[in-house]
Amino acid sequence: MSSSVIDFIYQRKDHYITRWKADFDPLAFNDAQSEALADELKMEMIDILLNDLYTEEQGLEARLRRLADRLIHYGFPLGNFIRGLHSLRRLLRNDLAVEYAEESLMEFEARMDDLVSTLVDESAKTRENIIDSQNHALKELSVPLIPVFDDISVMALIGTIDTTRAQHIMENLLEGIVEHRAQVVLIDITGVPVVDTMVAHHIIKVYEAVRLVGAQCILVGIRPEIAQTIVNLGIDLRNFSTKSTLQKGVEAAMEITNREIKELPRA
Repeated sequence: MSSSVIDFIYQRKDHYITRWKADFDPLAFNDAQSEALADELKMEMIDILLNDLYTEEQGLEARLRRLADRLIHYGFPLGNFIRGLHSLRRLLRNDLAVEYAEESLMEFEARMDDLVSTLVDESAKTRENIIDSQNHALKELSVPLIPVFDDISVMALIGTIDTTRAQHIMENLLEGIVEHRAQVVLIDITGVPVVDTMVAHHIIKVYEAVRLVGAQCILVGIRPEIAQTIVNLGIDLRNFSTKSTLQKGVEAAMEITNREIKELPRA
């Protein structure tokens, strides 16, 4: 964008800020604090548009990235700010059309297009990073292998199991077995709502992987309806060690590791 156009906008920036504030529809807020924050964010956007006209492209991207991060962090709708950008764009273009030729207007439009595209791109990147971080944290927390005694660990599966989640279960399980030096692993499927052919296939693969690393595996939490489904599907679990409840599984694991629970006499 030519320096004369930049100078024209910069010299009239206070005028445009006043007009833009009057035209920009206010957002709906729950309290005064969020309204004040929204005003702060809008002023930051104005600062980027009108005060950073001389800023290099790389510096402008950094400012837009920071604005996008704040918009996402505080939960303000990006669409409202995009509409605000277009509102200011119309104000500027109408005045520029009186003073400058079409070529200068096209340069101005190109700059505004870049600003909008960069803000949208940076917002999308921020959302993707947040989603990736949340997914990573969720995967780490959702299927931990928990040691309950020396050599005995439990993994409780909760929710549906698809191919991606089954892979994470497998990774966490095998890493946990090595880390905790588990001899017996109890896989509790009490929290798995439905066991179909695919889910059963994933559970069988996990079971076999445990045995391949030298640990024994006990499948626990097989409810009557799950047992009936497994039978109806023709899934053969005869070679698998199974128990109906976690308690019975722990008792079996203690026998395998030569432990027993004794009731102490009451004082």
